[in-house]
Amino acid sequence: MIAGIGVDNVDLNRFEGAMVRTQGLRDRLFAESERELPVHSLAARFAAKEALIKALGGSEGLGWHDAVIVKNELGAPSFASTDGLNRILESRELAHPHLSLSHDAGIATAFVVIERRA
Repeated sequence: MIAGIGVDNVDLNRFEGAMVRTQGLRDRLFAESERELPVHSLAARFAAKEALIKALGGSEGLGWHDAVIVKNELGAPSFASTDGLNRILESRELAHPHLSLSHDAGIATAFVVIERRA
């Protein structure tokens, strides 16, 4: 059963401008493994973190570094199994969050679906 759905869009130009203007934003929002990615990938990951918050129904107890996006051997994105994310999923009786990312025409989009634990 679906427990939550979240979607978020990020304008690539606005996002890049914010990254340039705000020193330390890259470190604050992204785990070390994510920081050196190109701006379109960072924007998609930021959208994923925001979509996750929406699917969870709020950000209470979740830090930016708790929502780390990784890719499998086929390139499909997912959320890494971090202590912070696992703690929230467990406390809310939720299962694995599913993630889809896209970027096109200057927009990065993320879609998250979270299942209720059986």
